[in-house]
Amino acid sequence: MKMNGNEIKPGNIIKHQDTLWVAVKCSHVKPGKGGAFNQVELKNLMDGRKLNERFRASETVERVRLEQKPHTYLYDEGDMAVFMNSETYEQIMLERDFIGERAVYLNDGMEVNVEFYEEKAIGVSLPDQVTLEVAETEPVVKGQTAANSFKPAILTNGVRTAVPPFVGTGERLVINTEDGSYVTRASD
Repeated sequence: MKMNGNEIKPGNIIKHQDTLWVAVKCSHVKPGKGGAFNQVELKNLMDGRKLNERFRASETVERVRLEQKPHTYLYDEGDMAVFMNSETYEQIMLERDFIGERAVYLNDGMEVNVEFYEEKAIGVSLPDQVTLEVAETEPVVKGQTAANSFKPAILTNGVRTAVPPFVGTGERLVINTEDGSYVTRASD
């Protein structure tokens, strides 16, 4: 599907220089002299390289749609993560480095979407939030309120985060997988 260069928005996946890129940041620039253009920061989906490109309204780029297939995370085998297609029960192995920093949030049985382009896995999207247990934190201090004060905590997956002072060791918390921040206590 073709689109004009000035229509590129963050999150769009385009084919540029014979490879796939995701638009990370876009800013429309109208200089005093010359025509307007879209300054786009691109990230290569295959190797992670970054590129800054200018696209004019007269240029066309090919927008790519990825096929998302539901998968279940099963287990790790060395530095590989094993996923099973929820519809066909086929298993695939992906390097944990391929998944990126968010791989620490994978839990047994977690439902994820694996993104494919021409039958090749190019990305894994995890849920926005996961529930984890606090493995270690400072003791609860009586009378301390949650108003803008946080203390360090280590979760069961080894991730360090900041939690409100009323959270104790062993509590289950909802954590944002995008940045590892505390959201709320788990209701279960």
